[in-house]
Amino acid sequence: MASFTVRFLGCKVSHADAQGVRERLISDGHEECDDAADVAVLNTCCVTREAVAKSRQAASRAARSHHRVYVTGCAANLGGGALAGLPANVVVLSRQSEEIAGAVADDLGTLGCVQADARLGRVRAFVKVQDGCSFSCNFCVIPLVRGASRSRSASAVLAEVAKRVRQGHREVVLTGINLGCYRDRTEGFTLARLVRETGAVPGLERLRLSSIEINHVNGELIRALRETPVVSPHLHVPLQSGDDRVLRAMGRRYTAASYLRRLAALGDFNLTTDVMVGFPAEDGGAFDRTLEVVEAAGVTKVHVFPYSPRPGTATAGDDPVAPQAKKERCARLRALSHEACLARWRGKVGTEDVVLVDRPGRGYGDDYSPWLVPHEARLGELVRVRAAAATEEGILAA
Repeated sequence: MASFTVRFLGCKVSHADAQGVRERLISDGHEECDDAADVAVLNTCCVTREAVAKSRQAASRAARSHHRVYVTGCAANLGGGALAGLPANVVVLSRQSEEIAGAVADDLGTLGCVQADARLGRVRAFVKVQDGCSFSCNFCVIPLVRGASRSRSASAVLAEVAKRVRQGHREVVLTGINLGCYRDRTEGFTLARLVRETGAVPGLERLRLSSIEINHVNGELIRALRETPVVSPHLHVPLQSGDDRVLRAMGRRYTAASYLRRLAALGDFNLTTDVMVGFPAEDGGAFDRTLEVVEAAGVTKVHVFPYSPRPGTATAGDDPVAPQAKKERCARLRALSHEACLARWRGKVGTEDVVLVDRPGRGYGDDYSPWLVPHEARLGELVRVRAAAATEEGILAA
């Protein structure tokens, strides 16, 4: 028997992949251990240059405290020697996500001492339904390291959701690299139908989507989101830029106007987004238009990240925007996002909500607004609260 620990960097899909490794090793009879484990598994990210650097640093740290380290995920599949030169006890596994758990488990060996069930380590359950992307935006390395779009069968997804509910998870998040591409043609499922049928799983109390491209926010999906009672009124829809010239240079398939038009049909959903700052085609005017679109869309939280060239992409050799300009634009956008969040939180004062407690004294409401709740509230519980005030960190429960 080997003791092990599993960590991930990056997105919710990376978390789901890491969870798959964790469950497989537990089912094979290995023992999960927070400290002084024999083996570390690190699922990495490569979406930016900084993400690769953090992945390398994490692998080097793990190599000093574990006998063997398995490095998996997106950075492990990145070419150009991104993870070259790591210590000798680090094994870099370049595999598609579906093969990672088996590759790690096979190398460690099966013990035949099976533990039938492994509860997720986090309060909300991330269920991966789709992987890969076939869109190939000019800046994005993900299609190169994740492969083409592919989907799990609907029956497998629904079975996993039911399992997570039985394990005690109140909230499930459906996740994927390009979630709107989900299709199970054999069983006749689109993402909209999957939302409806997932929402009907007995015992499920809250359902969300991790992130979806604006091209897939259509009438069918909006109706499914609005008509399924357990769906939370929150949607994360990447914008990347509010300038049409920049969007074309990025290889995105929408305009600022179509982005705003599709979001308007959602009604009072809490909208969050991703914005890339300092893309090669972005000048000061283009950035100002991004600020305008973020405000017009009613977006609250913006995940802001500066552009960095990714190997193998169409813009790999192009990075003309000065680092200081990127830094200043990031700061302006984050300030706008913070004010938008505060405005939404202030608007909730005096109202009630149901909060999923995911850390001591903290949790998220139905629309994914952050709340500060009494410390006696138990982790994993849904608690009804009343908003007393808005603070810099979230909504204060009375």
